Amino acid sequence: MAKKQAAGDKKGGGSKQPKDDDSSSKGKGGLKPATAINVRHILCEKHSRASEALQKIQEGQRFDKVAQEYSEDKAKAGGSLGWMTRGSMVGPFQDAAFALTPSTVDKPILSPLVKTNFGYHVIMVEGRR
Repeated sequence: MAKKQAAGDKKGGGSKQPKDDDSSSKGKGGLKPATAINVRHILCEKHSRASEALQKIQEGQRFDKVAQEYSEDKAKAGGSLGWMTRGSMVGPFQDAAFALTPSTVDKPILSPLVKTNFGYHVIMVEGRR
């Protein structure tokens, strides 16, 4: 049985998954419950391209500049999706986005890569309300 569980954990993102669940119990880092977030993302069809974008940001490049170069969706101009409410985003994206602490494009706090049916996302949040 343990083998089945381990395989399920791997599929769900490994040890990252339980942390997302913890945030809903309000015990993680003092994030207040929010009904909307001001979110930016970089969307890439290929994992390798999304990883490259994530690495550039981690090396100190601004999130919005990397989004303009790498993102493959309509939010290409800086990656901004604007204010989004719970229920308006696909599950894995929403879970990752609502778990993030707000930050700025020059010093972003990022999600690990999030896979949805659209591709791979790098996510940051600028505000919560």
